Amino acid sequence: MKTPGAVLLLLCSGLLVVVAESGGVQHKDAASIQQTCQPDIHTVLRDMTGLIAEQRVELRHTKTQLEAMETRLRASEKTLEEQRSVIRELKEKQEEQRSVTREQAAALRVTGSQVEEMRRDREERKVSFFTALGDGYFGPSDVANPLVFKEVITNIGSAYNPNTGVFTAPVRGVYHFVLILYGDGHASIPTGASLYKNGNYIVIAYSKQPSQYVKPSNVASLVLEVGDVVYVKLHPKAWVRDNGSRHTTFSGHLLFTM
Repeated sequence: MKTPGAVLLLLCSGLLVVVAESGGVQHKDAASIQQTCQPDIHTVLRDMTGLIAEQRVELRHTKTQLEAMETRLRASEKTLEEQRSVIRELKEKQEEQRSVTREQAAALRVTGSQVEEMRRDREERKVSFFTALGDGYFGPSDVANPLVFKEVITNIGSAYNPNTGVFTAPVRGVYHFVLILYGDGHASIPTGASLYKNGNYIVIAYSKQPSQYVKPSNVASLVLEVGDVVYVKLHPKAWVRDNGSRHTTFSGHLLFTM
């Protein structure tokens, strides 16, 4: 923006040019005009010097503002980079957490499978039965006939079949069996029955006396494979009896698996 002094300087210069071109003014008039304008030239110079000083101040202020803006920009760039670094770290942690979650889910699936397997194993370990022969006399006979204990009191695991009198091992392990008999005393007829495993004789419960009653018994602990069978046979030419008091019984249970 031009100052009043600068405008005046331009007017004086233009007047001298006009006078010189017209040729109608004497030399002394031109000198007079120049003298009139001379003081104003100094004023203009002072104004221009002040303007230049103001512009320098404004330039320094503008430079300071630019430097401040540049500082803020660098700070913003640094903050942006830090935020990007934080985001990368968060993404890495998120991926780690996802990996941990997947591992935990896989572990839970394995644990669930193990729990189910343990539950099945516990169910298989629950093997126990207790039976009674039932009312009546059985025998004597010339051959060893199977005894079917039809009155089932306990049959956990359903390994004993009351229709056949046969116990079938559901798991490999050690089983304990108890055989208790009851019979009348007789001079020539004993009371006796034997325990068999897979057709092989194991032990016998046997007693003979001429009067009163007898109650022989025996026990056995056997290692059985899955599918092995255990049952009772009446001893040849012997008898047994039972009544509602359940004197003649056959029982067994799993001690431990192997």
